[in-house]
Amino acid sequence: MDQQTHQHLQGGVVSPSAQFWEGFARGVPIMIASAPFGLLFGALAIDNGFTLSETVLMSAAVYGGASQMVGIELFGQNIPAWLIIFSIFAVNFRHVLYSAAVGRRIGHFRPLQSLLSFFVLTDPQFAETERRAEAGRQITFAWYIGVAAPIYVMWVVEAWIGALFGNLISDPHALGIDMLLPIYFLGLVMGFRKRNHWAPVVAASAIVSIAAYTFIGSPWHVGIGALAGILTAVILAKPDDRPEVE
Repeated sequence: MDQQTHQHLQGGVVSPSAQFWEGFARGVPIMIASAPFGLLFGALAIDNGFTLSETVLMSAAVYGGASQMVGIELFGQNIPAWLIIFSIFAVNFRHVLYSAAVGRRIGHFRPLQSLLSFFVLTDPQFAETERRAEAGRQITFAWYIGVAAPIYVMWVVEAWIGALFGNLISDPHALGIDMLLPIYFLGLVMGFRKRNHWAPVVAASAIVSIAAYTFIGSPWHVGIGALAGILTAVILAKPDDRPEVE
């Protein structure tokens, strides 16, 4: 049934190869935007005592930019393991929300496909998946992996390059390249502006996130801001969810 729906929406049969390269084209801009941060992680990991192989292995196995940054700052210090785990969980809490949303889009995937899909789930991967689904287009495994492939491969390669030549990007702020990913994320947020209650949800999330960053600090503001946006969306959606009485 899923394949029939996909064929209907596309006006014909689209091969998995074509779907993959369509997704790949969506992943390339994300790959470029995240490049400075992959390089920066590699440089920071070496500065914090990681070996080249450990740096590359962490990027390949963890694949969580912000949580990797937190991890390398905490590893090796006299900090309890539970606190390190809790700090990384706080940074990545939003992925619990992403998984719940994306799970309904990829319910037709096979178990192993689902496992791989959740492993490569990132902020832009979530946004691209939602955008495609809302456009009425089928989320196929080939397309999904096509988006993820260039981002994942280059993230690992960038960590390796950053570990070898990290001193070349010692201050990304001076070059302004640290703004590439925030600008990309802003574009993703704007892409959802036609959704119901978009403005109040974004405003609530932004205000609460800024307040949390000011009074509590990083990385807690990420999860707290996300929860504020979700709560606002739930409150505003309640009247629409009430069943009509006949």
